[in-house]
Amino acid sequence: MRTLVIVSHPDIQGSSSQQFLKESLPTHEKITFHHLEEWYPDGRIDCIAEQKLIQEHDRIIFQFPLYWYSSPAMLKQWQDEVLTESFAFGVHGTALRGKSFGLVLVIGNSEKAYQAGGREGFSLSAITIPFQAMAKKVGMHFLKPFGIYQFQYMDEPTKWKLLIQYQQYLCLEDSDSLKEREEWLIRALTATNLATLPKEAAPILEETITQLVHTRSELDELKLYLEGM
Repeated sequence: MRTLVIVSHPDIQGSSSQQFLKESLPTHEKITFHHLEEWYPDGRIDCIAEQKLIQEHDRIIFQFPLYWYSSPAMLKQWQDEVLTESFAFGVHGTALRGKSFGLVLVIGNSEKAYQAGGREGFSLSAITIPFQAMAKKVGMHFLKPFGIYQFQYMDEPTKWKLLIQYQQYLCLEDSDSLKEREEWLIRALTATNLATLPKEAAPILEETITQLVHTRSELDELKLYLEGM
């Protein structure tokens, strides 16, 4: 699966969260990182090039900091100018049909603030309804939004967990599936260059892969047994 991450941030170099996410992109997957403000500093979007880029990918991700419950201005401009009739919708507008669409949202408040009765008063699902409507209009499958809350307060173990969850959100058909997450982790560990690790780490990595494969095999056998009861 080819994933296009369309990023909108007016000061991406000064954003610790966006820099972390950019560095987190897995090199063994087909992922394109596309920062709009870097490509179009004068605000003039090449719509033909953008449409071609979309067509070359299977999953489209909008990644941005949540500004007043919406996206930065450049991403809204991109939607207005790129998702045109006869391309994205209308009688002949089928270019996006069947693709999946997701949101990676960097949010300054806590997760509990975004729920009924919370400080913000609305859930993330409610706030992202315009993006859900856009996906429905152009025939894309809308993925559950991936919210990153209060990145500036995260400790290192939490950031490592975020890194893995972020990579899986970009790459997996169903990032909620335990089996898919396990299989992805096995592939990722297998693709690790052992030369980049300390000598003592190599046997630990190999043993971890063996245990994951063994556990997955046992779970599959248990599932078959339960289904046959």
